[in-house]
Amino acid sequence: VGSVLSSYGWYILLAAVAVYLLVQKKVSRSLAARPSGRPGAAEAAEEPDVVVRRQEALAAARLRMQEELNAQAERYKEKQRQLEEEKRRQKIAMWESMQEGKSYKGNLKLNQQEVESGASASAVPKSKPNKKPLRGGG
Repeated sequence: VGSVLSSYGWYILLAAVAVYLLVQKKVSRSLAARPSGRPGAAEAAEEPDVVVRRQEALAAARLRMQEELNAQAERYKEKQRQLEEEKRRQKIAMWESMQEGKSYKGNLKLNQQEVESGASASAVPKSKPNKKPLRGGG
């Protein structure tokens, strides 16, 4: 087998390339002889108003999606602005408490508790059970 390939290898290669080119030529001719590459193309060529309506509907859907995306981006930006404003207020409060000589960490905890108590003011407070002391009175 090795001696056949070494003697006639180039001829076999050239023959394979020629066969490949002939097959490609016949396949391209058969594809060109077909009326269309896809089955719906003939119907679309017959009904241009259907194509126009489909394209308009597609453009309207894209516009709607873009407007929705823009609205979401605006909401996100507004939320970020509010968060930045809240951080700025907290920094100002910390600075003022430091100027007065108070501990700013304690003030920060109080501010957070005020925010939490404001949010839970509408909720019903839970009653705590009576706790017994761990040690006796003596």
